[in-house]
Amino acid sequence: MIPPILVVAERDADGGLAAATREATGVARTMAGPGGSFVGVVVGADVAAAAEEFARLGASAVYVAEDARFATPTSGILAVAATEAARKSEAKWVVLGGTSQGRDLAGRLAMRWSAAAVTGVTELSTASDGGLRAKRPVFGGRATETRALDGARAVIALRPHAFAAATDDPKPLVRHDLSLEGISGGEVAARRTGLARPEAAAGPSLAEATIVVAGGRGLRSPENFALVEQLAASLGAAVGASRAVTDAGWRPPSFQVGQTGRTVSPQLYVAIGISGAIQHLVGMVSSRTIVAINSDASAPIFKVADYGIVGDALAIVPALTREVRRVRGLPPT
Repeated sequence: MIPPILVVAERDADGGLAAATREATGVARTMAGPGGSFVGVVVGADVAAAAEEFARLGASAVYVAEDARFATPTSGILAVAATEAARKSEAKWVVLGGTSQGRDLAGRLAMRWSAAAVTGVTELSTASDGGLRAKRPVFGGRATETRALDGARAVIALRPHAFAAATDDPKPLVRHDLSLEGISGGEVAARRTGLARPEAAAGPSLAEATIVVAGGRGLRSPENFALVEQLAASLGAAVGASRAVTDAGWRPPSFQVGQTGRTVSPQLYVAIGISGAIQHLVGMVSSRTIVAINSDASAPIFKVADYGIVGDALAIVPALTREVRRVRGLPPT
């Protein structure tokens, strides 16, 4: 039997586990297998809801560092708590959610804990020698690499939406308290003093969305970008944009998907009027299903699309929106 697998919690606005942490929990349960177990670690103030959610998802124990100083813990603080939780639980593998903090934490924790680390993981398997094999996209999704994690310890940060979230498997909450009283001044030096959310469209955020509808300069004018937002609203999707759109000022930079914008991995990505420059593909090529709508049949986006429609987006998108709303029983726009 392998030792317990540790999952480090990120919390949502309500204090529960973030969607990325629920995905990490599902991976940990799969890795543990029959007879195995996973444990969680939660840091911050008012952590009861997150600890209880870990237990509801099947954690055999939850390590809690409840400290009002770290209401929004930085990666440095999380690395200290995770190292201590790993030591006490005797965990050898740590799984992190696919977020910017998860990627940052992977490096910090690996250094502190003397472990191998890999980020952006889309597949995990156990080798015959007991080590791990992790697959992830590289070079903007043009290739997939397999990494062998053969050391005694490993830190794995997932690709967003690459794995299913854990479902309920309730166990009694077994809580172990961790103290951060002795934490060094250097770890506390960086702290969040405020949080300003960028302007975003109505609906789910790009980071969390399972469906993304994105628009490009092929829409021809900022007024026509409303067609993207109407289709997204009909699908319950997040709205994204190409860099050409944000550079032109049609939408704020927070909408941008691509190498210099957001990286997304939804179940469905609909690209409307986007040619598919490599800088954009880097940010969305790992989407599960890609649908492209473009008037140029030779546009690079069609090389990565699972389904393509060649035609005028200004005619196709309104018709598609009407049909989606009809099938879903929504009133016409």
